[in-house]
Amino acid sequence: MNQSQDEYWMRHALRLARMAWEQGEVPVGAVLVQGDRVIGEGWNRPIGQHDPTAHAEIMALRQGGKVLENYRLLDTTLYVTLEPCVMCAGAMVHSRIGRLVYGASDEKTGAAGSLMDVLGHPGMNHQITLQSGVLADECAAMLSDFFRMRREQKKALRQAQRGTE
Repeated sequence: MNQSQDEYWMRHALRLARMAWEQGEVPVGAVLVQGDRVIGEGWNRPIGQHDPTAHAEIMALRQGGKVLENYRLLDTTLYVTLEPCVMCAGAMVHSRIGRLVYGASDEKTGAAGSLMDVLGHPGMNHQITLQSGVLADECAAMLSDFFRMRREQKKALRQAQRGTE
């Protein structure tokens, strides 16, 4: 894939991340592509679905499996706005995706090289081609803006509670 295609699909993932934001979830979006068609989409929904596994990547992988009628997602590329966590990286290895493209790095929980490298571990039975930093600034800005808004909301709530005491 070339850079313009990667940016095109990452913009799609950013639109999905916006869906998460609108639902009060951490804004992460993922789109699973095979060739030039979308076979899976997802955005973070663990709060709304009461499901700790309802990360954007997992949702996209599940949908892709149903579309292909196979748990092996060969010859696919997963575009994600944030570096995947350990759970999501493990699911990618098990599903045998061919390539991962992500936007922003995650120093706290990233499992594609930041905190640890699940995908590049030599003991893994499947290796995934990795491209990081695609539209990283836009992906990181959405997350920063979301968490800034959340902090401001909590501060306003605390101030309002103090005012009623």
